[in-house]
Amino acid sequence: MQPIIYIDRKTGHREEEHVYGKKFIRLLYGTTLSSRLFGTPLAFLLARIPFFSSFYGYLQSRASSAKKVVPFIKAFGLDVSEFAKNPADYVSFNDFFTRKLKPEARPIDSDPQMAVIPADGRYWFYQNIEKADGFVVKGKKFDLLRLLKNDELAKKYAKGSMVIARLCPTDYHRFHFPCDCIPTDTQLINGWLYSVNPAAIKKNLEIFTENKRTLCILQNTGFGDILFLEIGATFVGSIHQTYTPGQFYPKGSEKGCFSFGASSLILLFPPNAIQFDQDLLAATAQGLEIRCLMGQSMGKKYKLNDAILTKGI
Repeated sequence: MQPIIYIDRKTGHREEEHVYGKKFIRLLYGTTLSSRLFGTPLAFLLARIPFFSSFYGYLQSRASSAKKVVPFIKAFGLDVSEFAKNPADYVSFNDFFTRKLKPEARPIDSDPQMAVIPADGRYWFYQNIEKADGFVVKGKKFDLLRLLKNDELAKKYAKGSMVIARLCPTDYHRFHFPCDCIPTDTQLINGWLYSVNPAAIKKNLEIFTENKRTLCILQNTGFGDILFLEIGATFVGSIHQTYTPGQFYPKGSEKGCFSFGASSLILLFPPNAIQFDQDLLAATAQGLEIRCLMGQSMGKKYKLNDAILTKGI
């Protein structure tokens, strides 16, 4: 398995990701003979039989799993000063995994014209989906109809803007509203539970359109209706929604969280609704993920210039 290189937005430096369960991922999605003989069939079974992910999630919720918390923190160098609780106070590994942070750990960009990053993770940004060379994997695309299972929405967002976020097991696993909004009910689109590790995505980009996912529409945003999807993955116990549909939420408010496992978010904006920050677009143009933190700026409301408005385009 090739190293996973990403850009750290805070420093601008390229970093190599320290992968949790690297040997297992290599077995499932590597190119060796053992991967082809054993890993590929195992990956298929893990994705297609939800019991495995549910049972693994159950094990992470047992009190005995709490002993893994401190070694995990040390192995991956997590900043405990951000945690809302002391490491010794987590009653299970999943309790730690779904941890909350101190509010000051993730300040929310205060510009009212700005949408913010919804979760800690590694990101790709596409200003215009139709003109994108490929989503994540060059030359390969998935269609929105397969992702959304809704012909009307697929047509509406065909030329819109797209955000894909990959959350690693080491990340803070709560996700938040990117702007002021009134969210609708969340719809379940059932599917499988393939890994969303880059090694898996490079083998099969359609994972995003095959995996279990949820869809919510954020209304009254100032950016038009935003589609907010949570994507399940191997060993993700559950997707939890902690918001109340139909209620107003200011940007940065919590929407929900993932139980144990790595997973993804996808956000879709209508055409000409948002102008993503240049550093975010530049990273994607280089074919690299960029690691962002919840609350950082993502992009401003799109403004057509006077010349275009005068022409009535």
